[in-house]
Amino acid sequence: MGKIISVVNQKGGVGKTTTAINLGACLAGLGKQVLLVDVDPQANATSGIGIDHRRLEHGIYEALIGDKKPFEVIKRTLINNFHIAPATAGLAGASIELINLEDREFRLLKVLEALRPDYDYIIVDGPPSLGLLTINSLVAADEILIPMQSEYYALEGLSQLLETIGLIQNNLKPSLGIMGAVITMYDKRNRLSELVHKELRQFFPNKVFNTLIPRNVRLAEAPSYGRTISQYDAKSPGARAYEELAREIIELEK
Repeated sequence: MGKIISVVNQKGGVGKTTTAINLGACLAGLGKQVLLVDVDPQANATSGIGIDHRRLEHGIYEALIGDKKPFEVIKRTLINNFHIAPATAGLAGASIELINLEDREFRLLKVLEALRPDYDYIIVDGPPSLGLLTINSLVAADEILIPMQSEYYALEGLSQLLETIGLIQNNLKPSLGIMGAVITMYDKRNRLSELVHKELRQFFPNKVFNTLIPRNVRLAEAPSYGRTISQYDAKSPGARAYEELAREIIELEK
């Protein structure tokens, strides 16, 4: 049975979607069966692997509201073992439509439970805000992966996120675990990056991955070509870092 990991941060611009896409692709490259689920109405994960979400007839939204069976919305990508349940235009109004549905916080969980037996990892990319779609992506997860930029306000954002996770654990999903935080956009020449890294390790002991995702131009360019970093520039520091992170995550299962 596969593990469901939600990549979550309420703060935008921290490398959340970059992490979801490239971690998924690297896990697939290491031989795992991986499904990427794009629950963000901006559809950046969908376009980031080269799929035009405006042309899709159905995606994860249609599965959430029950118009399509879960397996009917899955698309293959150009990477072996790597599939996506894409975002479509319908997701933009999903928070409003879900309000009136039964079990509204558990819709995504039901969809992913049906798909879990087919995958080693299901990686959910949720929106960078706290709405019904984010609550669904937290409730659906076994564990949360938190990408954090190594910048001044990072720890403040983490405290708020941990409060939200606590509310979900207390009210909707007691078994929700925190896999850990991964530092993104790390610049070893910048003293602040190192200070934030140290502070985070003190604040969040044993929950910070050893892998540091560097600030890397190639990593930033790849999505505009609809490619993962391993497709775009496999020798770049960003590609090596995400492969390292994928190996760390696989090690946790042993």
